[in-house]
Amino acid sequence: MCNMKGCELCPRRCGRRPGFCGAGELPRVFRWGPHFGEEPPITGQHGSGCVFFSRCTMRCLYCQNSPWSWNGKGIDKSITQLTGIFRDLAVGDGVENWNLVSPTPYLPQIRAAVAPLLAEGIRLPFVWNSSGYERVETLEEYAELCDCALFDLRYSRNETARAASAAPDYVTAARAAIRWAHGRKAVNKALPPLIVRILVLPGHADEAIENLAWLATELSCEIPVSLMSQFTPAYRAKGAPPFNRGVTEEEYASVTEAATDFGFENGWIQGFGAADPSLALLGENMSADHGSVGP
Repeated sequence: MCNMKGCELCPRRCGRRPGFCGAGELPRVFRWGPHFGEEPPITGQHGSGCVFFSRCTMRCLYCQNSPWSWNGKGIDKSITQLTGIFRDLAVGDGVENWNLVSPTPYLPQIRAAVAPLLAEGIRLPFVWNSSGYERVETLEEYAELCDCALFDLRYSRNETARAASAAPDYVTAARAAIRWAHGRKAVNKALPPLIVRILVLPGHADEAIENLAWLATELSCEIPVSLMSQFTPAYRAKGAPPFNRGVTEEEYASVTEAATDFGFENGWIQGFGAADPSLALLGENMSADHGSVGP
């Protein structure tokens, strides 16, 4: 699906490299280190070993990680250097897992980088942390890098996905990816095979409810769902209503009430007003290179 001349890893299937995302031949990394702000089973006691890869297959107007996802900040790493990052996370930082943040453009390189560690018996669970905009064929091919799928489900209408993230086929792709992850057996006792993140977007709470309805009726209300109120206008959203404001308490309440009505009991509901743009958890405020994230 990917070589250094062509790439069909994500649903865009550009057939060239660099393509839409702008990723080159070498994996570009912006930051790595223990993260203490993920969902409880992922954070664990010692933090999740996040590797924030540069570039992204989406173009979200409100992207909080725009310095590296849109603008490509970061440092190109050789496969050997990437191996060193994964080794340091596991041996030096003692994290709970390897958390691959937006890994899709670099999956072949990631596989090559972890191979020497696996051969040495150094292995942590893999968290595939993404927007959910994935190809099932790619998920199948690189399934060993996905002990836990931490997938977003942003939109229920493709017209919104097109306008807000330049991804007109997002709904079909993300729902197929989530269905794939839901169908897998748990391979790690500490991690569920799937966690669905639903970030409530201003003016689009109805789409969050529609996605909850889809999960409950088409898959299962036992899926762990992480409802988030933390939307903060960032990057190009500041001039693009309704994304230039936060989520209202009424909007968020409509989604949390719907989750209860649909029977969701596994997961997490972020408190309204919990977001603080000054915190280091906001991507725009993160510094590059190695370092922990969160308290």
